[in-house]
Amino acid sequence: MHVATRLRHALVNLSRTLPIRHATTMAGKVDPAILEALGLDPKATKIASHGGSGFASTFKLSSTVDGAEKNYFVKTGTGSDSELMFKGEHASLNAIHAVVSNLCPKSHANGVFAENPNRFFLVTDFLELGSSHPGGSGQSFAQKLAKLHTTPAPVPAGFDEPMFGFPTTTCCGSSPQDNSWKASWADFYANNRLRAILKQGVASNGADPELARAVEKTAGVVVPRLIGDDRVKGVRPVVVHGDLWSGNHGRGRIAGQGGVEEVVFDPSAVYGHSEYELGIMRMFGGFGSSFWKEYQSLVPRAEPEEEWEDRVALYELYHHLNHWALFGGGYRSGAMSIMKKLNSKYG
Repeated sequence: MHVATRLRHALVNLSRTLPIRHATTMAGKVDPAILEALGLDPKATKIASHGGSGFASTFKLSSTVDGAEKNYFVKTGTGSDSELMFKGEHASLNAIHAVVSNLCPKSHANGVFAENPNRFFLVTDFLELGSSHPGGSGQSFAQKLAKLHTTPAPVPAGFDEPMFGFPTTTCCGSSPQDNSWKASWADFYANNRLRAILKQGVASNGADPELARAVEKTAGVVVPRLIGDDRVKGVRPVVVHGDLWSGNHGRGRIAGQGGVEEVVFDPSAVYGHSEYELGIMRMFGGFGSSFWKEYQSLVPRAEPEEEWEDRVALYELYHHLNHWALFGGGYRSGAMSIMKKLNSKYG
């Protein structure tokens, strides 16, 4: 396993893949705000620890609705960071669910605890990873992702056409992402992603003049050259997952209904260029050649096709910088390697 992949596995949210732990419940009862948001009877509802996470506490909530058992997945955390993260994940899941409903769990609620104003929650469909229940759609992951990546984004409030961005701040890992609407994808990627994550990385790791110069040249010269509005043909905003490494993809049964499906979770969505999704998918690997062959038959490489590899490397760069901002260490060298190549070729 690649070193970066091992570190990613160790540090990101593992809550979906770890076994249930039957120990603690959430203070012995379910907070009234969660019960109210879901419309559940407290006498018929219980909650128990489930899995684990680097960023939140995680639970399986079980209740009886119209005589049938109903399960939910709950994340909780304290402080404004958790509030921000859960709002972003709630909106991200539902943006994906609105386009491909059997690709991810639906998020039902997020908010603040009634009994603790500094504690926050997110409640989604319960996802049974590893289930072998029959009766699924049979759609491949490539088919579902292609549908996600070819469905036009909705028109945001206050605008008269689809825009690049997202209605709320999202978090990639624990890094907040400014998703302010932009008409230009190149403008969004240069400013809302590359320059923004450089600032966060400097705040975490200290000044790095060499890295800063490389990022500025990439954002100011390479971005408009490779993905400028007059360069790439047919770039339209579509919803992308935003953090689609292989650990955020699996097979499972959603909400106890139907059969096993190809699913994704823990998104950090944005309405952007579909190829942006491919950067982190290539960075960590885990998606086989059959996936790529099928996906590219459904979503052909944008023109100019001969620059596709460099565009994907440019999108991968953001995730190296984000991992450097979060974890420091070897991710800086990965970012510098990409920028040296692209700046030499296009700068």
